[in-house]
Parts: sequence; structure tokens; C-alpha cells
Amino acid sequence: MRSGSRRRCARSLALVDGHASRRNEGPQVVACPDGPFLVRGDVDIVLPDGTPVPRTRKTVALCRCGLSTIKPFCDGTHRASGFRTG
Repeated sequence: MRSGSRRRCARSLALVDGHASRRNEGPQVVACPDGPFLVRGDVDIVLPDGTPVPRTRKTVALCRCGLSTIKPFCDGTHRASGFRTG
């Protein structure tokens, strides 16, 4: 992810317990404009079949354009594909 995208995401509101928040406490999911979901904190990521996804970082970017070659993680393909969020 480029630093410009990272800065835009850092200013986005996080969803914490279903409410918009800028708190740094607990797990957070940040929807980056026209990009991935950033997942921060202690959150289990599980595939639809129930298989847990190993994490080596506290913050990961999850694909939401559906085109990443390293799903469920983002590989930046959304930029080239012109993916836009509503």
C-alpha cells in the first residue's frame, strides 16, 4: 500500500463494537476509500469454510475488490482495476 493511501485510511473512522470511533483501544476495522479493509488488533480471521488464517502482523489489509492474488489479503490490485467504493 502506498503511503498516500495509508494516510487516507489513518484518518478514516474505525468500527469498534459497531460504533464509529477514533479510539486506539481494542480491535479496529478501517474501510479505506477505494481500497482494502485494515484490520488492527487481536482479531481472528477465518475463511468461509472455517479455516483460520494465520497472521504475522498486528495490522493486515484485507481485499474487498475480489481480485487479489493473495486473498484474503490485499495485494494492491484494486488500484489497477479501478475499484471504487460507494
